[in-house]
Formats: sequence, structure tokens, C-alpha cells
Amino acid sequence: MGILRKIKQHVYGCKNGLIWWISNSFLPYLPSQHLKNWGLRKLGSSITKNVKLYSGFSVRYPKGLVIEDGVSIGPKVLLDARCGLTIHKNAVIAYEAIIWSLNHDYNDLHFCGKGAPVEIGAFAWICSRSIILPGVKIGEGAVVASGAIVTKDVEPWTVVAGIPARIIGKREKKAYQYGYCHNDDFSHFM
Repeated sequence: MGILRKIKQHVYGCKNGLIWWISNSFLPYLPSQHLKNWGLRKLGSSITKNVKLYSGFSVRYPKGLVIEDGVSIGPKVLLDARCGLTIHKNAVIAYEAIIWSLNHDYNDLHFCGKGAPVEIGAFAWICSRSIILPGVKIGEGAVVASGAIVTKDVEPWTVVAGIPARIIGKREKKAYQYGYCHNDDFSHFM
């Protein structure tokens, strides 16, 4: 291997390491939503301005990430966009949920990675500590219950739970408008 190739690999590794550090150790803890969104856009993500990113989120390969308007990403959520991750408008991803687009092939002699893009539909709700595996499409308005592991596509307006996730119910199709409740009950802040 030539010296020029070694230098090129070293520079590439340093660049990727810096991007990893910025997107996972620095950006998630900025006090401003605008700065978090701006920073991810500068690292190659496609994010609209009206996206809420809570502290401690983690992004693998920001260039593969697309987040549409009105999305809320909870604390300590892991977003793996190495094979592509699209989150459509007004989806909610709750505390410590994990979305993988790339995993290891346990039958490969070298344990190489294999994956596929993941898509989260508009108005979908990914509850806390659930896991979405590579290649899965979560349909519009679908709900993934807490702790579920989703191994295959979820139909629109269904509720899934369990390991592996299975349909346990249907969700009413309404004109949902996510955001804070506009009433005098502040118990959800306590």
C-alpha cells in the first residue's frame, strides 16, 4: 500500500471521527434547538426548522438522516442513518428508542455489516425503549409500544407490541395535531 493511500485513509478516518464526535458528544447537549438543527444540517442531515431534539440523542452518519416538520426526538434516542433514515412529519420518537439501519451479518465470515433504509411514517409514535431494525417501514399513524422490537413493516394506523412486535390493536385515524396540550393542566411537566 502506497504512502499516499495511507495518508488518504488517515485523513478520512480523522474526518469521520470528528463528525462522530460533533454529532454525538457536542451537538446533543447544546441548549438551543436552533443550534442543534443547524449543526446537524451542517453535517449533512436534511432537517426542517420545526424539529424538537431533546438532550442526549445520538446520530450515526448524519448525511443519511432526513427529518420532516414537527418531529419530536426524545432524550437518549439513537438514530442510525448509515443506510438511510427518513422520519416523516409529526412523528414522535420517545425516550431511549433505538432505530438501526445497519447491523452485522452473523453468518458472514468477517461479520460484515448489512442493512437497509428505515422509514418512520407521519404521525407515527415510537414509544420509549423500543427498537426498530434495518429495512423496516413504520406506517403512517402507527404506534410501536414501549420495549417492542420491530423486525418487519408495520401497517398504517396499527398498534404493535412485543418481541418480535405483533399487531395488538388499531389506532383511530384522526386529524392529529401534535404539540403541547393547550389547557391549564401542567401535570405532564412534573
